[in-house]
Amino acid sequence: MNRVLKLVVLMCILSCVRLQAQDHLYTQFYNSPNYLNPALNGQFNGDLRFNMIYRSQWTNLPGPLNYYTFSVDYQVPRFGGGFGLMVTKSSEGIAYYNKTNISGIYSYSVQFDNGALTFGLQAGLTNRKIDFEKLLFSDQIDPITGIIPGSTSSASALPFNGRSFFDTGAGINLVKGNLMLGFSAQHINKPDQSLTGSKFALEPRYNAHFSYSITTNTYADEPPQIIPSVVYFQQGTIKEYSAGVQFKTRNLNLGLWYKGSGAQQDAVAFTLILDLFPRRDTYDKLRVGVSHDATTSKLSWGKTAGTTEAALNYEIIFPNSSKSYNNQNSGKRCYDFY
Repeated sequence: MNRVLKLVVLMCILSCVRLQAQDHLYTQFYNSPNYLNPALNGQFNGDLRFNMIYRSQWTNLPGPLNYYTFSVDYQVPRFGGGFGLMVTKSSEGIAYYNKTNISGIYSYSVQFDNGALTFGLQAGLTNRKIDFEKLLFSDQIDPITGIIPGSTSSASALPFNGRSFFDTGAGINLVKGNLMLGFSAQHINKPDQSLTGSKFALEPRYNAHFSYSITTNTYADEPPQIIPSVVYFQQGTIKEYSAGVQFKTRNLNLGLWYKGSGAQQDAVAFTLILDLFPRRDTYDKLRVGVSHDATTSKLSWGKTAGTTEAALNYEIIFPNSSKSYNNQNSGKRCYDFY
């Protein structure tokens, strides 16, 4: 009987690990720039930036799918770029399969007339673990009455309930005129993420993103913009994309997006971004963002309740800062596209 139970444990863990082979992708990718591409680290109009984003996916389905990312980055002109720190955490499924990543990021920017080319490197540690106590086994289920309240299983926990590994990433981003184009790769070293003892490499995640800014009133000091954007994601055999358009003014950013994948997990997403005090009389900028994905595939919005995200961004220019942010070759920078 114990062998059967251990086999069930093994199958559950294998299932969780294979589900976790896919990284998540934020709808508000522009409010988690360091997660999208390490080359976007340190690329903002200020000295110090804090980003926080939370994603709750398919809340009506059993087992939470929650994701969090916190990052802080600092511009250091003497090094030609910026330094950053990012923490990403996820909790998925009824067994609370958790992943936590802590990474350091460095970016280097080459500026030229009407644009900039930026390179980014990322390295850190990832921990994955499963909560064995949350699993339900056959000896805790009565064939007639169902789950036995307060029961405990005789199955012994497997020794591989967690694993830590070194993880790396890199990216490049180009801004030229009204165009922004970037590419990044994560898990370049293909770390072993197995919880069973058999090697199970984490597939690299590739991101490509494109944005184009269309100015609607060239005579305004800060003219409104219409910004079509596309983000493409691939990890192993899994492919996803997000295509949409933003309408951006000084204080407001409205977005409409279509998200699709080969797994037919399609959705229409709506985004709302507010810049609460964009440096009129202070050196600070506070941005709040919310979004909701309405599932349009066979999963349906009624079954899943969709996906909701909330984001917070805070940028600071230090008093008496010697850095000049408003006279960088008069060209756009990546922060002008979101």
